[in-house]
Amino acid sequence: MSNPFTSASRMIERIGIVESDSSDERVRKTVLVAFAILVGSAAVVWGVIYVLFDEPLAGSIPLMYAVGSFSSVAVFGFTKRFPWFRRTQLLLILLLPFALMEVLGGFVLGSGVITWALLCPLGALMFAERKQAVWWLLTYGLLLLVSGVLEFSADDENHLPTAVINAFFVMNVLGPSLVAFFMLQYFSNQKDSAMALLSDEQAKSESLLLNVLPAEIAEELKTSDRTIAQHHDAVSVLFADVVGSTSLTVEYEPTRMVEMLNVVFSYFDTLTDKYGLEKIRTIGDNYMVASGVPKSRDDHAVALANMALDMNAYVTQNPAGATPLKFRIGMNTGSVVAGVIGQQKFHYDIWGDSVNTASRMESHGEPGKIQITREMYEALGNGFVCVPRGVVDIKGKGEMETWWLEGRISGNSG
Repeated sequence: MSNPFTSASRMIERIGIVESDSSDERVRKTVLVAFAILVGSAAVVWGVIYVLFDEPLAGSIPLMYAVGSFSSVAVFGFTKRFPWFRRTQLLLILLLPFALMEVLGGFVLGSGVITWALLCPLGALMFAERKQAVWWLLTYGLLLLVSGVLEFSADDENHLPTAVINAFFVMNVLGPSLVAFFMLQYFSNQKDSAMALLSDEQAKSESLLLNVLPAEIAEELKTSDRTIAQHHDAVSVLFADVVGSTSLTVEYEPTRMVEMLNVVFSYFDTLTDKYGLEKIRTIGDNYMVASGVPKSRDDHAVALANMALDMNAYVTQNPAGATPLKFRIGMNTGSVVAGVIGQQKFHYDIWGDSVNTASRMESHGEPGKIQITREMYEALGNGFVCVPRGVVDIKGKGEMETWWLEGRISGNSG
């Protein structure tokens, strides 16, 4: 057997709800319906008590409120017109406490029933726009002033015993206070939820920003709107490119080709983290990484050489499928200019002759090998196995002396 309270709650939650309502709109509707039912029920009790103590006119006002409140809930459930329902509830809670106070004889003899009317501007803040809430507050203030003037001509007594008047004072202060408390609690919960969502979105934005920009550059970009451009004297640059990618795109389905590249490039990304390097970009089947930017480091060439060897060892193990992806890898070291391009889609990039030369080392290399320049060879020192290739005619550069980077000398674990 279902719990009657649970069943009633579910019924209230369905009143006036339409499929297009947002979660916030659903909460607002449910809270206002619950308020209308609860306060309307309390008004019935108020009205009966007034009638029992020989105040039939005073008793009729809370009963009229209850009828109006329940009727508006029924109409709202049928029409789904929330603005009309909201306006009706605000008018009822604003006007009828004033009318009841005047019938009972003023502020004191009315047991401070006017306090209920304060829920009108508070409810407008919760259920309507702030501009509307200001007008409701001004109306409340105007009616309060009018009541103050009418107090001089109000009756000096009514049929309610002093004990009943005092009891109503307690209820008329306690009731609106509880409602106001739960309203504020609702706002507080909404604020906490909004702040939590904002915090999550900020974390996501921060994560996305760090995926496309170095942490140092991202931080500077957030605090400054100036153009970010830096000169670096000692940077090592690596290019890696799939050999025969055109024929592979014919041989494999597009999905399979992307899957293979994703497996390999994802592993390359772990290596950039391992050695503290900066991935610059991937374009199609080309992978570019730099060492020594945006933060300078003395071992830029060594760190990049270790990554290149790990990359080459990985792809030769055929991790991505039945037919291995063969890569050419080229490296160079020298000075570069680094900066951020774009305002909507940021991109951190590096430029300079050193970058172009590294690209030429890759394009003029051989599958499964790592070709380096003399500058890179000299920067590596004695920790690596470098085999002279000889003089190679490099497009746009002329004849250049190059080496193959083939391994680490014993004791250099990378």
